[in-house]
Amino acid sequence: MNSSDLRKTIFKHIKENAKEKGNWIDCVNGFSDHAHCLISLNKDMSISKTVQLIKGESSNWINKNNLIKHKFKWQDDYWAVSVSESHIAKVRKYIYNQEEHHRVKPFREEVELFMKRYGWVYIKGS
Repeated sequence: MNSSDLRKTIFKHIKENAKEKGNWIDCVNGFSDHAHCLISLNKDMSISKTVQLIKGESSNWINKNNLIKHKFKWQDDYWAVSVSESHIAKVRKYIYNQEEHHRVKPFREEVELFMKRYGWVYIKGS
């Protein structure tokens, strides 16, 4: 399975599993070093709990099914921003076009640009 097909398999599983648990992921996609999810939060779930469930279950599923040669683990941190309903179509397009987008601009460079543009700072957990 090539890396693009592997990502599609994993992202499909993430979306389906979230739905089974009452969490709505509108779309999910990514590139070799990250994933983006457009999520409508369950009223009883915090952002951190939702991310914990997505990452924990999916890494367990990846390892249980031996989808990669080494043990898979997501990084500890995540980045969450709210999206105005008027921007959802644009965000979906951005998420669905990750492979094409990151052929031009590396993810790290993009993160730094967002941080600078919007005056955001990294918040480290305790």
